[in-house]
Amino acid sequence: MWGGSVAKPATAIQPTAAKTPASSGMAVFAREWANAVTGTSYLPMTQAQLTGLLSRLAGQLAAALLAEPFDLRAGQQVGTELVNAHIASAEALGRTVEVVQLRLVRDLGLVAEDVEDRMARLLAAVATGYARALRDRTLDEQESIRRAAMAERTKAEQALRASEARFRHQATHDPLTDLPNRNLFTERLTAAVEAPERDTDRVGLCFLDLDQFKRVNDQYGHRAGDRVLTAVATRLREALSGHLVARLGGDAFVVLIERTGGTRDVIAVAEAALAAIHEPAVVAGTEVAVRTSIGIVERKVAGTSANELMRAADCTLHWAKAAGGGRWMIYDAERDRRELTRQALTAAIPTGLDRGEFYLDYQPLTSLRDGRLLGVEALVRWRHPELGVLRPDQFIGLAEETGLIVPLGGWVLAEACRVAGSWSGTGGEPFVSVNLAVRQVHRPGLVRDVRDLLRHTGLPPERLQLEITESAMMSPAEEPVRALRMLADLGVRIAIDDFGTGYSNLAYLRDLPVTELKVAGEFVAGLRASEPQADERILASLVSLAHALNLTVTAEGVETAGQAERLRAIGCDAGQGWHFGRPEPADRILARMG
Repeated sequence: MWGGSVAKPATAIQPTAAKTPASSGMAVFAREWANAVTGTSYLPMTQAQLTGLLSRLAGQLAAALLAEPFDLRAGQQVGTELVNAHIASAEALGRTVEVVQLRLVRDLGLVAEDVEDRMARLLAAVATGYARALRDRTLDEQESIRRAAMAERTKAEQALRASEARFRHQATHDPLTDLPNRNLFTERLTAAVEAPERDTDRVGLCFLDLDQFKRVNDQYGHRAGDRVLTAVATRLREALSGHLVARLGGDAFVVLIERTGGTRDVIAVAEAALAAIHEPAVVAGTEVAVRTSIGIVERKVAGTSANELMRAADCTLHWAKAAGGGRWMIYDAERDRRELTRQALTAAIPTGLDRGEFYLDYQPLTSLRDGRLLGVEALVRWRHPELGVLRPDQFIGLAEETGLIVPLGGWVLAEACRVAGSWSGTGGEPFVSVNLAVRQVHRPGLVRDVRDLLRHTGLPPERLQLEITESAMMSPAEEPVRALRMLADLGVRIAIDDFGTGYSNLAYLRDLPVTELKVAGEFVAGLRASEPQADERILASLVSLAHALNLTVTAEGVETAGQAERLRAIGCDAGQGWHFGRPEPADRILARMG
């Protein structure tokens, strides 16, 4: 066997020198061996280190050749050390065998009877050790690769599980506050209202939004804002334990109150939320006041939906904001219906103008001296396709808020001038009085528009009266006043509408081109009492003041003959109200003039 040892007689080997080879021959052989294997594989050592290693291995081989008994394990050990030293290629082994076989005995002066046989067997042992070491190294490398692969696989699996856990934000929780997010909240709310067994339950929401939170971000930066949001989330979580508190995004939070016993339960949650949030937060070493507004909705589960609850809570939150913030408000279905109607009406005004849904009625302005028809006031109506006929108080305010009063008021003015222009030659020829909104008075081009209308309709300027509110006359801007003066220079009448309910500043009555005062009906209503002393004295003073300024006075809201008589007695010039005639279409006005 290759690994066995064979005992030989002591006379089998006759070295020509001592048993230890000469150092000079060893050095020559080691250099030759080193030169032979250099370049056959990557060697992590210098040439000198390689030569030293091979010199030591050569000594081991030489000693093995001379050893008694002959032991092949030395050859195997040399093969192993060659592989361990990374001299581990087939070419390196071949060159090693060649150099050892040809040069070792010669260079070291080894002489023995069976040296060639021993050399052959020793080289075979070197090859065996070499192969085994190479196999073991390959197995070790494969094991290392396997372990590394397993480690990487484990690492990847752990990363995947961590990623899946993170995804699960991520999908259900807010990353900043760690509160449930909109997705999870919507799932819980939907489950609370859609489960068949929950039909008899009640549910409530508190929709929170921090007041003026943008100031915190603007003043201290978004990181400070995030710290405030985190603090708010912690406070809500602690103060409202037992309820689902979620962050919907930004500075908006919502609380779900399931199985409520009524509105009082949700109000208690809102009060606790207010108390928790309204504690100051410390930002950059400074205490910052934190306030919130809360919209509350509470109702039976049956007949509602998650979307309806959220919309109602959001709507109520805006009411709380509009009321000044720092408070809660409860959902009011009637108010919500009114606001939805207002929004729908606002959106429908332009379409109504295009479709010709608006029309004018006219109310007489009658002389209190002789009962003669002096003029008529044009009053706009809306024949809504779904809601029927709407009065001005149902849509004029909306038009003023949104700026739609400009096109609507322009249409009223044009239609009134057109209709009144057709009355020429009918006898009496009353003036037509049209209300101008504040936006219309301030709109550039007012004078040009009125001048063009008068020219196109043929209406004489003195038969057009424009009614302006006191607030429009009190503007600090000069352009509206200049426009009114130019209109008065054209001959157009200028009247102050609802006089006595606004600023009642006497200076503008003196300086502006006002023709008439229309006294608010609130004062006239007082004349129905048996002894209307205060209101009657106020009206008498107003009439006296107006006449002193060469202005005529028309009293609005005259409903009885007694009111008309008392107005006549104090010198009021004209009256308007149901006593003299209700608003009516133009053809009836024509019939009255005939």
